[in-house]
Amino acid sequence: MDRGHSQKIIIFAAISKTMTLIIGLLIPLLGTMLGSAFVFFMKDEMSVRLQKTLLGFASGVMVAASVWSLLIPSMEMVEDSGRWSVLPAAVGFLLGMGFLLMIDELTPHLHIGTDKPEGMQSHLSKTAMLALAVTIHNLPEGMAVGVVFAGAESSVSNISLASAVAVALGIAIQNVPEGAIISMPMRAAGNSKWKSFVIGSLSGAVEPVGAVAVLLLASMLMPVLPYMLAFAAGAMFYVVVEELIPEASNGQHSNLSTIGFAVGFVLMMVLDVVMG
Repeated sequence: MDRGHSQKIIIFAAISKTMTLIIGLLIPLLGTMLGSAFVFFMKDEMSVRLQKTLLGFASGVMVAASVWSLLIPSMEMVEDSGRWSVLPAAVGFLLGMGFLLMIDELTPHLHIGTDKPEGMQSHLSKTAMLALAVTIHNLPEGMAVGVVFAGAESSVSNISLASAVAVALGIAIQNVPEGAIISMPMRAAGNSKWKSFVIGSLSGAVEPVGAVAVLLLASMLMPVLPYMLAFAAGAMFYVVVEELIPEASNGQHSNLSTIGFAVGFVLMMVLDVVMG
């Protein structure tokens, strides 16, 4: 094989890897956009049964992604430390929970089905605060995608590029119901279909932004990558425990959210194991 042919193969491999990275970063946003597009096809407000099922599904995906794609790799990276290999995962997890708690307390937002805003007082519209609530949910998901791709790029982790794509795909799947859950109530509140779609889609724009920010800092984050993986897991768990599960379990049809959780958890677990 001559040098020119070898160089072409190397260049092609680099381009292919870059395209996979770009697509992986954009997949979660596309999931949110797809869910937001439901507003063009559904005439009435989303039924309570469907909303409960989708909230449970999203919770299951996030919990499975946190465990299989973030916490376990975090411990595997420092398994030579023996029993202390759990330390980075424990510390990072608690820091992630604390970070989202701070964001939740400082950011003015409004959850679907309530009229009482949370966070700092502001004069933002109800639509803006609804979008901010979903944006808070999406922040840790973007960080998770960024940190697993950073891990895949690193030679010190056992995270494969296929595993990173699986995380992005799993988050995209659970973003479909999130996009619908934000756009449909906005349409029911009197906003136009296009406005509801755009705001619902923009709520997911923080994900690729957060992912790219983590990747740009990857060289500095490598020494603390086990902590960062667990940090993203803690942030995602905060969203599940503080927001998604209470909303899914409140009122009637909570059994549907439990079924949705089981399906989402198993789907994400299978994706990670098969593609990893």
